[in-house]
Amino acid sequence: MVADLEDPRRQEPAFVLSERVMLDAWLEFHRMTLLLKCEGLEDAERKARPVATSKLSLHGLVRHMAEVERGWFRRVLESDPELPYIYFDGIDEDSDLFPLDDAVWATDLATWQAECTAAREAAAGHDLDDAGRTRDGKECSLRWIYHHMIEEYARHNGHADLIRELIDGSVGC
Repeated sequence: MVADLEDPRRQEPAFVLSERVMLDAWLEFHRMTLLLKCEGLEDAERKARPVATSKLSLHGLVRHMAEVERGWFRRVLESDPELPYIYFDGIDEDSDLFPLDDAVWATDLATWQAECTAAREAAAGHDLDDAGRTRDGKECSLRWIYHHMIEEYARHNGHADLIRELIDGSVGC
C-alpha cells in the first residue's frame, strides 16, 4: 500500500459538513495536493516532461490551473469574459503547459496562488445557485464550477502524482 501524502497544510474534509463547506474544503484539499507535489524539487525537475509523448510537467500543471481558476471563477462566475489570459496565447491550446524555457517558478507559483485567492473571493460573494455565463452564453452555477474544479484538480493531481514518481520516485496521493 502506498503511504498517503502527509502534511499539516492538507486536511481531508470531514465526512459530514454542509454542502458549501464540503465543496470549499475539497477544493482546498486538491489545491494543496498540487502544491505538495511540486515542493522539494529543482526548477529543471518541475519543468521535466518525463513522459515523452506528453507536454505535462509539474510546472506546466500549475500554470494550467492558474488559467482554469481564472477562467471559471472570474470569466464565468464574475461575468468578465474579457479578462486576459495569463499564459494561453490563443494559438496553441497547450500554451499554458509548454514551452517553459523562460518560465520562472516563483513567479508562476505566485500567479497561481493569486488566482486561487481571487477565485476564493469571487466564490465568497455568491450562493451556490448563482450563475455566470460560459463563453457560449450558457448559464453555469457556482455549484457546477465547484464540482468541475474538484474534478479538474483531481485529474491533474493524478498526473502530478505519476510525474513526481517518474522524476524522483516519490509516491503518495
